[in-house]
Amino acid sequence: MKFEGIYTPAITPLTASGEIDKAAFSEVLEYLIESKVHGIIIGGSTGEYYAHTAQERNELATQAKDVIGGRLPLVIGTGAIRTEDSVEYAKAAREIKADAILVGSPPYALPTEKENAIHALAVDRAAGLPIMLYNYPARMGVSMGPEYFAAVAESKNIVAIKESSGDMAQVHRLAREYPNISLSCGWDDQALEFFAWGARSWVCAGSNFIPREHVALYEACVVEKDFDKGRKIMSAFMPLMDFLESGKFVQSIKVGCELNGLRTGGVRSPLQPLYEHEKQALQDIITTLKREVAQVTGSAK
Repeated sequence: MKFEGIYTPAITPLTASGEIDKAAFSEVLEYLIESKVHGIIIGGSTGEYYAHTAQERNELATQAKDVIGGRLPLVIGTGAIRTEDSVEYAKAAREIKADAILVGSPPYALPTEKENAIHALAVDRAAGLPIMLYNYPARMGVSMGPEYFAAVAESKNIVAIKESSGDMAQVHRLAREYPNISLSCGWDDQALEFFAWGARSWVCAGSNFIPREHVALYEACVVEKDFDKGRKIMSAFMPLMDFLESGKFVQSIKVGCELNGLRTGGVRSPLQPLYEHEKQALQDIITTLKREVAQVTGSAK
């Protein structure tokens, strides 16, 4: 499997009582397909996997497979503190015939690179599916380094990595030393740099609500190889990225979706919703972003 394009880590809509809104979830998936993103990830941080039961996670994955029906690649997250739990999510992904799985580092335990690699290989054996690694040390507490990559090199299923360390030196090392692992942008305000270093995909939460603008940046840099155009689009994105990184990330993504008419519900505790002034600020930023990107791409009316 080749990871190319915009991969959206889908949100999980909730009802007023805090239960998963399955009808609204289907609408989210249909919206993403209609918007021409290139793949969908279920069970990621943006989907609030950490606040779901195992049953909820597996039901969401199954529903996504049924709704998408092969129209787009479906990637299932396997994140968990215990390797045994990640293995079970991997088995469930295999059973529904997902296209790939997302494999990160177990949070909180702080495994060594060797231990972390053993974890990844156990998940790999359980699924037998293409793997996108997920390196996010700020959330997981550990980073994937040379010892880790040497240990996982035996697996032919590891085909990509979502690199979310924020460390450009890490991006350089991955591009230079591990050309067999496709580089995917996982740090949004570095998307332009990732594409310059050969990344061909971008896992971006914001594509839940402005998918076409994310696709525009990908097409400018990867398809058209027009980095002058890409810089202009990236410049339009920066106020949004600054807003998202100021806190309340998932809440902001859901509000962005609401502005597009999607039903999202709130967020599960311990997260809390945006204040009204924050919602207005986000709406203003999105309005400006869309206008500026449309001017760059020539789609302004």
